[in-house]
Amino acid sequence: MTKTILITGSTDGIGLLTAKKLVAAGHTVLLHGRSMDKLDRAAQDVGDVAGTFAADLSDMSAVRQMAEAILSAHDRLDVLINNAGVLKAPKTVLPDGQDIRFVVNVLAPYLLTEMVLPIIPSDGRIINLSSAAQAPVNLAAMHGGVRLADMDAYAQSKLALTIWTREWTKTRSDGPIMVAVNPGALLASKMVKDGFGVAGNDLSIGADILVDAALGDRFADVSGAYFDNDSGAFANPHAAAQDPRHAADVMNTIKELVSNVN
Repeated sequence: MTKTILITGSTDGIGLLTAKKLVAAGHTVLLHGRSMDKLDRAAQDVGDVAGTFAADLSDMSAVRQMAEAILSAHDRLDVLINNAGVLKAPKTVLPDGQDIRFVVNVLAPYLLTEMVLPIIPSDGRIINLSSAAQAPVNLAAMHGGVRLADMDAYAQSKLALTIWTREWTKTRSDGPIMVAVNPGALLASKMVKDGFGVAGNDLSIGADILVDAALGDRFADVSGAYFDNDSGAFANPHAAAQDPRHAADVMNTIKELVSNVN
């Protein structure tokens, strides 16, 4: 059965390759990127793309506008892959004082997911891109009151995303399915090249697990789970994600920050 699938951050790296694989398999794919120029190039590269949506995910008002555009153009979204993420940036502190890693990696996908949820069926899937890099979340840093080193901010944002995945599903037993996936360490993406200065491993390692998470049977009844592609198995995330108090604090902070979006 053909699925309609939105992939954020799909103009390069894992997102772009995943889009190519899904289109080749006959699915209806929607691309997202920061600029129309990149989206146009990606659409030409992918081929039969059903739609493109441009938005800078560091701008929450732009995220809201993109979600509204998706809702206007489509009445069903079977799979949402929250792939977009950032480790390093020319300016890591946004005009409102927030760290770009928390905004792009956590708050933007949270807002996008909540807004498009009405068109995701109960058997639909939401795939959140986690990471092997996870660390307890400094709530003051999420609010923008503490500055963090690049890797610290990234690891904390990925744990926050994983916590959201686990906690969100506890109140939605009727679906859709939401899972967090570490696609693999040090894959050959622009983020890895810029962040670590290495070529990285085969991107197909990450793209293949995202296709599996979107469509495969083993992800059909594991809502709230974390899949570690480095070990090739479902696993426990960082222990801090399993601490009820820390998880509650992180979720409350996410909801508070997103509620402030105009």
